[in-house]
Order: sequence, then structure tokens, then C-alpha cells
Amino acid sequence: MATEQFYDDNKANWDDRAKVHVGSEMYRMDEYATDPTAISDIVQFDVERFGSLEGLSVAHLQCHVGTDTISLERLGAKSVVGLDFSPIEIAEARKMIERAGASTRFVEASVYDAPQAIGHTVDLVYTSIGTICWLHDLDAWAAAVAGLLEPGGRFYIRDVHPFFFIFEDLDGEIVPTYPYWFTPDEPLSWDEGETYCNNPDGTTITNTKLHEWNHSLPEIINALIGAGMRIDGLDEHKMIPWPYSPSCVKEAGGWYLPEPRRSQVPTLFSLHATKL
Repeated sequence: MATEQFYDDNKANWDDRAKVHVGSEMYRMDEYATDPTAISDIVQFDVERFGSLEGLSVAHLQCHVGTDTISLERLGAKSVVGLDFSPIEIAEARKMIERAGASTRFVEASVYDAPQAIGHTVDLVYTSIGTICWLHDLDAWAAAVAGLLEPGGRFYIRDVHPFFFIFEDLDGEIVPTYPYWFTPDEPLSWDEGETYCNNPDGTTITNTKLHEWNHSLPEIINALIGAGMRIDGLDEHKMIPWPYSPSCVKEAGGWYLPEPRRSQVPTLFSLHATKL
């Protein structure tokens, strides 16, 4: 299958997911539209690591329906633009922003085309969580990140750890199942009508095909270095923002794998970089 078809399938799937997610309790779209103090847990966790947003211009890549994006504005960024390839996601984000009376802007485009689509450089590029598994070409991704940044501008990502990506929950046991190293022409492909949250009104996913690529930490880091970025920090985390499996344990801040996997497997990583 051609790479373009992988992306067409993923876009159709995320269009359907957006329709489900905006009605779910997880995304709380009404709260973000009506409560000017609403901040996402994802951004609240991340801002404690990348620091104050006061006075910064920010681009949020792969922004989904915009709840994290508006949170960046509410935490002090002087200007925020979110970008995603799904027209439904962008339409829902714009509706939420209009209701909220916020100034965040949204752009529909491929992440690879982000510098041209956004049209200006920023102080901070932000992306988090569950993003780069939908991209096959990390060199092009890193070039887009660098192309958005002013010299000295910063990049922050928190995403699923590539080692965690190889594990699957099989009958309550978390076991290694998938390859760590991928080639761009060979993603993992699925055909399923599920997503990670439910819409009480019964909205369903009809475009069920999707494709993901795992990217090792060296691949991620080397792509950013090759695009002219300096790596300032790399951390690994045990917490997951969603219940990955029924065996996960809920604690303050999120969900954790049961032991012994909790002590064996990093679930997320976060990385800071600066454009030279």
C-alpha cells in the first residue's frame, strides 16, 4: 500500500474519532468553551517541565480538537496556533474557541507543511501525546519543527515511549508483541471501530483502518539534531494519562502499569530541544 493511502486512512479515522471525542467526558468541550480557567491535565503536567509561557508565541502541532491548545493560551502565551490534518478536528476546535471567546488560531494542514501553513515563526513548538506514531518520516517532521522556530526557539514533546509501544495487554498480562524497529513502508495496520473514549450519544467510527509507526529514541533524537536542534534534556516517565489496560492502577496524576511492569517499562518520554 502506498504511504499516501496510509495517511488517507488515518485522516478518515481521526475525522471519525473527533466526532466521538467531542461528546465524551474525557474531552469536556463544554467546560473549555464556558470556563476560562479550564486547563488540560496534559498541558498542566508539561508546563511544569518546560516553564512559563508568559509572552511566548507557541505552535501546537497535531493539536486534535484544541483543548490542550486553548490551555496554552490560558497559561499566558501571547499567541497560539494549533495545527492538525483532520478537517473535523479543526472545525470542532474552532467552534470551541469561538464559544470561549479566545484568540487561539487553528490551521488545517499536514505537520510536514507546518512552516508554510502557519506562515510565521514562534518561540516554542509544543506537541503531546500520541503524535509521532502517526508519522512515517521523522526527518521531515524535525525539519518542520525547526522551520517553525526562531533561532534560540525551543521545542518540547511528550509522547509514548517507543519501548512501551512494543507491549500489548493480552488477557490482563502486559507482554512484548510488536517490533521496536520499523521501516517507513511497514507500519502496524489495524481495522477496528474503537477509540480510547466513548461518546454517550452513540456516535461510532465508520472509517476503521489506521496505521502507526514506532520510532526509536535514537531516530527521534538524531532527526532533531539533523534539523539543527540541540537536545537539552530527555526524561522517561511511568505515568500514562489513560488506562492502557484494565490492569492499570489509578494514582494521583494518572495511571500506572501493575508491577513488575511498572518497574521495568517506561511508558512516556519527554524531550526538550533548542534551535541553534
